[in-house]
Amino acid sequence: MADWTRDGSLAEYTAVEARNLAPLPADIDYTVAAAVPISGLTAWQGLFDHAELETGQTLLIHGAVGGVGSIAVQLAHELGAHVIGTGRAADREAALGLGADAFVDLQADRLEEVGEVDVVFDVIGGEVLERSAPLVRAGGTLVTIVGPPKVRPADGRAIFFVVEPDRSRLADLAERVRSGRLKPIIRAVQPLAEVPSAFAPDRRVPGKMIIRVADGTPS
Repeated sequence: MADWTRDGSLAEYTAVEARNLAPLPADIDYTVAAAVPISGLTAWQGLFDHAELETGQTLLIHGAVGGVGSIAVQLAHELGAHVIGTGRAADREAALGLGADAFVDLQADRLEEVGEVDVVFDVIGGEVLERSAPLVRAGGTLVTIVGPPKVRPADGRAIFFVVEPDRSRLADLAERVRSGRLKPIIRAVQPLAEVPSAFAPDRRVPGKMIIRVADGTPS
């Protein structure tokens, strides 16, 4: 994963420090591999480095079938946490299939009926984030990747973070993919020329968008 002080990777060639690279197992194809670094490291760091999620805790994950959320659901389920995913009605079956124990339709269900949770992992922000803060029980943590939160739990932590490269963790995530313990959701593979439309705000489908920079080289 390229660090944030460098230009992005939507290019045929880019310079990356060796410390940010991990070997790609030969039996993982490039498209799947491209879905892992940012989403996988964001999910891991949010759940374990910042929220310090533990087995048996209750976790609320917003955007449960998105690029980050879908990996977070799988990691938390494997740990043995009680996972509540959120999204739209059409996302319900996918979220439950990833390992969520319950699902909240943010357009039809009342988020407040979830009850108290130990951790909220937010990738949406705005009103959803504001409504989530009161759900965090004493000593719990709200983690967001959207921006510095304007609200915080009454007796807990509110953390905003930006994902960082981590070579050893990236290698661990690759091994999880290789063994079948982790399955990134690929929503589409688009050519570089279609990047503007691929990331248009009105296009919302589950999973990670992959950009094919050149033939045979997804990013």
